[in-house]
Amino acid sequence: MVRISYQRIEHVWCERICDLDTQGAYLQRESRRSGQYTMNHDHAKKIPDGASFDRSGSQDSLDELSMEDYWKELENIHETRGNNHEEGVALVVKEPDEGELEEEWLKEAGLSNLFGESSGDSQESMVFLSTLTRTQRAAVEKRVETITQTLRKKNKQHQIPDVRDIFRLQNDSKGKVCDGGEPSTVRTSENKNEAHDGTKGPKFNLGTDEQKSMLEVMPSSDTDINLEISFAEQAANLKDSSVGNMCKGGGGDTLLPNFRLPKDKTGTTKIGDLAPQDMKKVYSLALIELTALYDILGTEFKQQKAVKVKTKDSGLFGVPLSILLEQDQKKVPGTKIPLIFQKLIAQIEETTLETEGLLRIPGVATRVKTLCQELEAKFYEGTFNWENVKQHDAASLLKLFIRELPQPLLTVEYLKAFQDVQNLPTRKQQLQALNLLVLLLPEANRDTLKVLLEFLQRVIDHRDKNKMTLKNVAMVMAPNLFTFHGFGSKTIEQSEFVMAAGTANVMRFMIQYQKLLWTIPKFIVNQVRKQNTERQKKEKKDKAMKKLLKKMAYDREKHEKQEKTPNDTDVPQGVIRVQAPHLSKVSMAIQLTEELKAGDIVARFLSQKSGNVQTLNKEEVFLYEIGGNIGERCLDDDTYMKDLYQLNPNAEWVIKPKQS
Repeated sequence: MVRISYQRIEHVWCERICDLDTQGAYLQRESRRSGQYTMNHDHAKKIPDGASFDRSGSQDSLDELSMEDYWKELENIHETRGNNHEEGVALVVKEPDEGELEEEWLKEAGLSNLFGESSGDSQESMVFLSTLTRTQRAAVEKRVETITQTLRKKNKQHQIPDVRDIFRLQNDSKGKVCDGGEPSTVRTSENKNEAHDGTKGPKFNLGTDEQKSMLEVMPSSDTDINLEISFAEQAANLKDSSVGNMCKGGGGDTLLPNFRLPKDKTGTTKIGDLAPQDMKKVYSLALIELTALYDILGTEFKQQKAVKVKTKDSGLFGVPLSILLEQDQKKVPGTKIPLIFQKLIAQIEETTLETEGLLRIPGVATRVKTLCQELEAKFYEGTFNWENVKQHDAASLLKLFIRELPQPLLTVEYLKAFQDVQNLPTRKQQLQALNLLVLLLPEANRDTLKVLLEFLQRVIDHRDKNKMTLKNVAMVMAPNLFTFHGFGSKTIEQSEFVMAAGTANVMRFMIQYQKLLWTIPKFIVNQVRKQNTERQKKEKKDKAMKKLLKKMAYDREKHEKQEKTPNDTDVPQGVIRVQAPHLSKVSMAIQLTEELKAGDIVARFLSQKSGNVQTLNKEEVFLYEIGGNIGERCLDDDTYMKDLYQLNPNAEWVIKPKQS
């Protein structure tokens, strides 16, 4: 039995929240009441309701919310683990040596050749670096500087670059030598609409110095999420101007800010809309951007490293997601979510989501353990009897599945970064950080998290009946996602209380704003476009590539001449040709107008019906932007085609079903 004085709890929470209040607002205690919080394997007693604090800063107020749900859930978890005598070896998180963290960071960012024997060899890295914003460059420079100092201390016989030389190389290639006065500034053309080679080209907004003035005058609501300018640049601008508005207050669910994404005429890009080769670039840019944001806001960003241990290579519970999906794809090709995970959610929803205490009330421990063993033996054989699974048992099994993953759903690398979101000064910056962290998750983790959050929102939609509000659900689910025993279960009492409040708030944000989290910011998409454009320019300058391109162009021209029809004449100015190989009308010339949207083009094709081709519904096919300065991008229906055409005039336009 652990007894902790209530005064101590109050002191720890107040001390933590004072640290978070970056605007200097002081914390006032309404009352200090004596009492005790007792937690053991039989009971989890409620913290006295009389305690109420006036909290401001990045933390949502939890004044009227007892932490009882959190502690009861945590106690259920300890009880379950205590009864599981067959628990495997816990994953151990390794504390990296000096310099290892930065070296691993550069590898993850695709910039490993900035140090070591291959330093300076890759043109691809030079292209990548040329597209970084001011704050992103500063983040890279900081890590390279640390590695350089570490290697020198260890007398490593590697080529160690001067951090100033890394970014000078690109300017040298353009005939411009960085004078060192602005080592972190992105050099762009004097004419914003002019490409580096002097030709006219599309304008890319990367959040550079030349746009700082635009940031300062751009009208923006406190609840508008600006996706056009780098998040770190926005934070730096707020820091410089000392006008960072804190989103304060917060009791009930309805008091969370109604954050929204302003409409973008070139279309909103969601995860899954881009081709894999471009998503790799998105990952690298998101990592650098998140690091730059944390640097600007004074929060330490450290990726954790897991020591590899032997894990189960078959079964359902305690099996890595990758292995689970390999098993499941043999049963259901193309599936991206573990089948057991899908089935448990379906089982919970099959009865009703109006059951009071859903997710909060645990199933009977002995029955849950028996069901777990039966599922392991019979699930894939199809002989398991789901009629024996009660709703609360299914909910307990779902939570068990999540927390028994050998590596947490939010990954070992980024779990601490998810936890540290609570330390960022404003709610908008917390949301921006969560957006970038979701982009960094492996595809399997991200897809599973998305299905989980959507399910939790459906539970909350029935809160009038089941009494499970956003806060209640967040309190219950936070321990299952954030208490990972690989980080050590012997945490001091202060850490447990701080983490309880903080992770519950992060959980609330992930549920409340989940639709925003799966958006790829426009400034990152534009950086991908810029990289593709720069890479294409470098390829054209290479003699061997020129010969290859010339041969490819000759073969393509010869092929096109053989198959050309009278309708395939050159497309006039202001007209695009759209291909639809899966529809009855396979090709159509479309006149661009100011109001023409991607959805209008799809509708026009679908109206041309024929019995010769399989009929597809509007929800099944999308217009794609392919080539030019993007690999492939699925367009949302509200994309204004004329604006997008000006951004990528060399693209091809194809209507086709979206890949699942």
